[in-house]
Amino acid sequence: MMTNIRMTEIFAQAMPVLEKLEEAGFEAYFVGGCVRDLLLERPIHDVDIATSAYPEEVKETFAKSIDTGIQHGTVTVLYGGSSYEITTFRTESGYQDFRRPDKVTFVQNLNEDLKRRDFTINALAMNRQGEIIDLFDGLGDLKRRVIKAVGVAEDRFHEDALRMMRAVRFMSQLSFSLEEKTRQAIIDNHELLSKISVERIREEFVKLALGKASRRAFKDFLETGLSEECPGLAGKKNQLSVFTDLKAGPDDEAIFWSLIAVLINLPADKISSFMRAWKNSNAMNQQVREIVAAFDLLSRGEESDFDLFEIGQENLEAALKLAGLLGQPLPSQVLLDRYNRLPIKAAGELAIDGQWLIKEGIKPSPELGQLLRKALEGVVSGQVENSQAAIAEFLAI
Repeated sequence: MMTNIRMTEIFAQAMPVLEKLEEAGFEAYFVGGCVRDLLLERPIHDVDIATSAYPEEVKETFAKSIDTGIQHGTVTVLYGGSSYEITTFRTESGYQDFRRPDKVTFVQNLNEDLKRRDFTINALAMNRQGEIIDLFDGLGDLKRRVIKAVGVAEDRFHEDALRMMRAVRFMSQLSFSLEEKTRQAIIDNHELLSKISVERIREEFVKLALGKASRRAFKDFLETGLSEECPGLAGKKNQLSVFTDLKAGPDDEAIFWSLIAVLINLPADKISSFMRAWKNSNAMNQQVREIVAAFDLLSRGEESDFDLFEIGQENLEAALKLAGLLGQPLPSQVLLDRYNRLPIKAAGELAIDGQWLIKEGIKPSPELGQLLRKALEGVVSGQVENSQAAIAEFLAI
């Protein structure tokens, strides 16, 4: 099936790449997510091109190229100030490990290439004239707003089990629903997700969480059994189902992980190992621990001004956002006003430091650290003015 549509700037810029391939005697098309997003009028960040040219022939056609994934048929071409991933039409076979093909076979036929793609809405191609090639009614599924596997869903998930996570991720990002046979195939094969690297699962999980329809997609993430194959989430379906009833979804990754930690009742000393199991960065790990600690403290309603100082503005705002998502009635404005009225917001703003104390005759020792802490607490709580003279008198030195 073909239909004609208007091009956007990014496609217009890439058009000479298709032209050069065609002039050299090859077929070339825009394929996959960029075509889908053009039709949905979503932002497009890069375009993918599929061609009948073999990788070596692509390299001969363009002056500048990089071998990014040449064993899988992908060459990155630098042209007109932009880079384009150009992949030879291919079929894949023999997925022994449920995540990568044992064998990639180059073919001269676009139809064979489109058959190996994951979902009908991603199996669309577009030629230089703006005509859409649609073998699997991807256009119909775009109109119906459904995620449907190409061909037999079970086969697609056996080829790459991550596609099951991609299905719920696209649900979230596009506000689509899951076609029934595709959904059933995920239920029947969810255990295969355990074969996939945690890094790849995490990337899809975070995109799912931050999508505009995250709560609805999260429901399918739980109901299909996918959550059972994820680090630290097995057996936690009931606690996690609260996510689907939130008034809004998270819009920040650190707040998302903090939300998950709170929902599954992770003790403070278990957050680190949970975050590491998900292969999160040390910085993200620390941020989540701090946000959850701030949330717990604020939820008890006994925070001092010095507690607010130690929490800091970024974590205070994050903890209040988390409370808002969970429907916890914390006095956000009161707490922010209290924080904004603090005499100082960082230890570096204190009128004295360790060097000053040493000059005043305090020897480097645990006592020096205790005096600095006492001065900081005194200034933050308003007991003493932030000046060297006032602090010296306050510390009796």
